[in-house]
Amino acid sequence: MPIVNALLLVLALALPGASVAQDESIAERYKLGSGDVISIRVFGEEDLSFEQLRLSDAATVPYPFLGEVRAQGRTPVELEDIITEGLKNGYLVNPRVTVNVIEYRQFFVNGEVENPGGYAFQPGMTVRKAIALAGGKTDRASGSKMYIISEDDPDGAERQVEMDARLSPGDIVTIDESFF
Repeated sequence: MPIVNALLLVLALALPGASVAQDESIAERYKLGSGDVISIRVFGEEDLSFEQLRLSDAATVPYPFLGEVRAQGRTPVELEDIITEGLKNGYLVNPRVTVNVIEYRQFFVNGEVENPGGYAFQPGMTVRKAIALAGGKTDRASGSKMYIISEDDPDGAERQVEMDARLSPGDIVTIDESFF
């Protein structure tokens, strides 16, 4: 995945405080979900390669010969392995498949920010950067009452965080109002 590594290096240089090692780790363990846009390339097989596929609400990919391939909760490398194995079963002798995330699903910022809403995730995203994307805090915003509800949390529990807490796609950031 040299393209991914090059992109991570560019992001690390563009985002102050981000490190390439941290971002590579994020890319290796990133779990695909509904709304992600991916590319699938099969070396030498243009008919089986796709530049931009948005994962469906069920986070599946319609793929020739294999039908609907479930991507939900899998890493890009795991999806590569599934497609590779599927294509080996009577279609190609030695398929070389790469899956890359082109566009991450959104995270959301609400509460006391100027422009609440959904924003495109980028590796290395923090609460501080999310607030900046949302136009900054309002005059009524609390400096310490910031919460995240993680998409990965089955209970949907809100947890208090600091400005430099890392975000994941699908997270919901809430900036509470200050009463003083």
